[in-house]
Amino acid sequence: MVSGIHRWQNLPLVGNTSPDFEAEAVFDQEFIKVKLSDYIGKKYVILFFYPLDFTFVCPTEITAFSDRYSEFEKLNTEVLGVSIDSVFSHLAWVQTDRKSGGLGDLKYPLISDITKSISKSYGVLIPDQGIALRGLFIIDKDGVIQHSTINNLAIGRSVDETLRTLQALQYVQENPDEVCPAGWKPGDRSMKPDPKRSKEYFAAI
Repeated sequence: MVSGIHRWQNLPLVGNTSPDFEAEAVFDQEFIKVKLSDYIGKKYVILFFYPLDFTFVCPTEITAFSDRYSEFEKLNTEVLGVSIDSVFSHLAWVQTDRKSGGLGDLKYPLISDITKSISKSYGVLIPDQGIALRGLFIIDKDGVIQHSTINNLAIGRSVDETLRTLQALQYVQENPDEVCPAGWKPGDRSMKPDPKRSKEYFAAI
């Protein structure tokens, strides 16, 4: 169930509070409830949507995020995957070996959006197909969406770029008088968002 859907129809998602939801999910081969607002004040969240279980590009993304889950964990971040499939479909996919096109055990929950309300509230639902585009949202500890990317169905996402963007977000939140230039990675020079002081960055590159 998603709260406040109508409020979101005319607002950009980035920079605003993420639409809350509570839904069933599969984690550790069990059915659990996931409520997005439970993470507020505690963790950052990577929320990503994918079209369907038992398809082709999807398992490569889902397992890539799982294989690198510890890197997100070190950044105090939870990963949540969402599709319009049922929890029974999710469970069957998790119980299928990777070599047979399954997922195997995952280190984060797979959420069932069988009512399609979550996909709709995040603006990723394709109405005439009833499935979600490959949307990915980075939500900060205050529940504000700080980043979103939406790929069409045939294009997989990059775990490296998601991590880099998350690291940049955390850096600017910890250093509010600085901004991160293109391609910034931890250890790189940042910029001062000021006409004079930004010259220090340009002079150094």
